[in-house]
Amino acid sequence: MTDKNKLKIEWTFENSYCNLPSLFFTETLPELVPNPQLVIFNENLAEELGINSKDFMSNNDVEVLCGNKIPPSATPLAMAYCGHQFGHFTKLGDGRAILMGEHITPNGNRIDIQLKGSGRTTYSRGGDGKATLSSMLREYVMSEAMYCLGIPTTRSLAVVKTGEQIIRETVQTGAILTRTASSHLRVGTFAYAAKYGRFDDLKKLADYAISRHYPQIKDTVNPYISLLETVIDVQARLVSKWNLSGFIHGVLNTDNVTISGETIDYGPCAFMDDYAQSTVFSSIDRDGRYSYGNQATITQWNMARFAETLLPLIDENTDNSITIAENAVSKFPKIYNQYWLLGMCNKLGISHPMEGDEQLINSLLTLMEQYKSDFTNTFKSLTTKKYGGIKLFETEEFAHWKSDWNQRLEKQQSTTNEVETLMKKSNPAIIPRNYIVEEVLAQADLQENIQPLHEFLEALKEPYGYTEVQEKYSDLKDKPCTKHQTYCGT
Repeated sequence: MTDKNKLKIEWTFENSYCNLPSLFFTETLPELVPNPQLVIFNENLAEELGINSKDFMSNNDVEVLCGNKIPPSATPLAMAYCGHQFGHFTKLGDGRAILMGEHITPNGNRIDIQLKGSGRTTYSRGGDGKATLSSMLREYVMSEAMYCLGIPTTRSLAVVKTGEQIIRETVQTGAILTRTASSHLRVGTFAYAAKYGRFDDLKKLADYAISRHYPQIKDTVNPYISLLETVIDVQARLVSKWNLSGFIHGVLNTDNVTISGETIDYGPCAFMDDYAQSTVFSSIDRDGRYSYGNQATITQWNMARFAETLLPLIDENTDNSITIAENAVSKFPKIYNQYWLLGMCNKLGISHPMEGDEQLINSLLTLMEQYKSDFTNTFKSLTTKKYGGIKLFETEEFAHWKSDWNQRLEKQQSTTNEVETLMKKSNPAIIPRNYIVEEVLAQADLQENIQPLHEFLEALKEPYGYTEVQEKYSDLKDKPCTKHQTYCGT
């Protein structure tokens, strides 16, 4: 092997997922691509992974990230799983993604490395297994924005153009995304085990999930009840963070719900502009099943589906098992509301919730919806006390609400600086605005100008920084009048 062909990315792969029954995966090699070219590389993430990105960048080892070269320690595979897609059970699997292995970071963390858009697999169901440059860059931007906002998420290491033309509605540039995750275990993985596996298969999967993500519950009286309760908790916390930031996932099928509590799959997602509970962006969500206001309810529904898969493990007596599972799932709204209420209070500078706070919050949200007030900029203005340019702040109703808010702040005896600090930590000055995302993606894809994308990502790095650079990305004067629509492209 010549120096040019040596791998400079030193993956320390292990393949614990391969120890599960073969039911759960199929070993699959990525398809070779003709002309891979690096478009963007996440040096901050590379550093966290313990990858020498400077060596990588200078030695043009892009072929590792497109699957043309397989590290010796890798065991490429496609994962099998199911999904309740818009409520309907469907047999699925990685139709265009291949798990290369589990990289062990210098601090001992186990991180999945997956190539997305790497070609057909056993589970492609007639698809070509490919991905477009625009959609892969979109996942890169959105996942990094979520990470910087402090929301648990999969992340993106790199996007590589493949040199292929991909046929969708139009001819588009092909690309592969390198995605990292705590794991790709999903509620749909458990649904697959429950439907198509044996009791031992389900048990091995559950034990694996516990060992990998929640080893602290391994020795509890009933670790499978603890697993259910823990996943319910992390999902309630995750969705509360989505709603507190105005993020709408768009396709909350059970195959897009991780056991780790990370956000996964950034297809038809978007951030809300004008506050409205009914907000939907996805072109295929015609009935609003996955609208902003339904995200918590649907997540509880998804947790009920997860609970169903665990019934054989929870108790030998089916009736007892159902009672235990139903009791756990029934607690979801209370758990979610505790996270949401604390987060909303913090957004208003209230450090500890007390009776009456939820009414104060809901009164504001009602006014915001009534006056079509921008979600992010309303809370940003409340934080900075700059009330110009927002219709809501000119109304008598807001003046009354503001008086109630000030009286509430006086009760906790916090200083003005303490209130402002808490609000700045809780209210981002910048989000990935839909029209800005589309603009920078179009420049990167159609014009091959990546600079605006880099500048946008740099501004997104510290969303709670309230910097001057971020101001141009929070201005709504250029927001289009037409409703933004997203599509299942990632």
